[in-house]
Amino acid sequence: MADYYETLGVARDAGPEEIKRAFRRLARETHPDANPDDAAAEERFRAVAEAYEVLSDPQRRAAYDRGDRVDLGDLFSSFAGVEDLLSRFFGGGFGGFGGSSRGPVPGRDVGVHVAVTLAEAASGVERVVTYRAAVPCATCAGSGVAPGAELVECDRCRGAGSLRSSRQTMFGTAVSVVPCDRCRGRGKVATAHCEECRGGGSVTDEVSIPVGIPPGVEDGTRLRIGGAGSMGDPGARRGDLIIGISVEDDSRFLRHGPDLLHRVSIGIAEAALGTELQIPTVDGESTSFTVPAGTQPGTIFKLARLGMPRLERRGRGDLLIEVGVEVPTSLTSEQEEALRRFAGDGGPVKPSKRRRR
Repeated sequence: MADYYETLGVARDAGPEEIKRAFRRLARETHPDANPDDAAAEERFRAVAEAYEVLSDPQRRAAYDRGDRVDLGDLFSSFAGVEDLLSRFFGGGFGGFGGSSRGPVPGRDVGVHVAVTLAEAASGVERVVTYRAAVPCATCAGSGVAPGAELVECDRCRGAGSLRSSRQTMFGTAVSVVPCDRCRGRGKVATAHCEECRGGGSVTDEVSIPVGIPPGVEDGTRLRIGGAGSMGDPGARRGDLIIGISVEDDSRFLRHGPDLLHRVSIGIAEAALGTELQIPTVDGESTSFTVPAGTQPGTIFKLARLGMPRLERRGRGDLLIEVGVEVPTSLTSEQEEALRRFAGDGGPVKPSKRRRR
């Protein structure tokens, strides 16, 4: 995992403003327009942007500091270029560089919810999800152009697809580039629009697609499927499908990340003498486990690698067994006599002394 603090050049206890200042400075230094002969400049900028995206978000930063996996989805999938990233973090133009935020407006992301059982979360499962989204118009095949019509150069932007304006800021000249409001970033307009979609190229319809839920997902995991969301302007990138996962409770286990906890209760004789138990596993099978003689209440045993798979990583967590000891609330005369003989054989049972505070 990358060291985001090192990437931004800040200390681990840096505050939000210090992190933001560091990103502003590095964004200017690594911007491809400032490094026209450096093919790696955009990649460096993306690394800086990723570090800022994690450290500027309190929840993501806390998870990163704990060493947890930080799910950014596809951070860059919905941006046309580095200028779009700058606009995402700071608004319109930035520090005097030209813009690449031209072109048709991309489609919107669509969110759906999928519930899975703990067993399905362990093995992975395929679901067919259904949702409503903007899809290509069947009449014009998503072009927005009426049958028999054609596309001609936009007279407002003269085919550029974008409109530019500049203003002076504390960082220099900020150039704002926005899609042309007449051709919507295409640079061309239709001589006649498709009547079915009114020139938009899309209609809203129901979509069903199969989705693979990977092994190891946790409650709250978000999966992103690029290009499965709503269609945008003709020629623009489609939005993404974002799937929110909820994992149902399982009466057999308590989950702690990749580890599972299973509680069992045994009698006092079994705790004293030891016993053999069948312990359920998350895959629906069971495994034998020997409770050793003399086990005390609350003892936890570990069965290695019988827990949950680690999402997008090798290995599995552990299955933890917490042993409770049941004390009978009523005894037969024979049981009571046997216990009294046991207590007598061992000498008088004295209550433990508690230290006064």
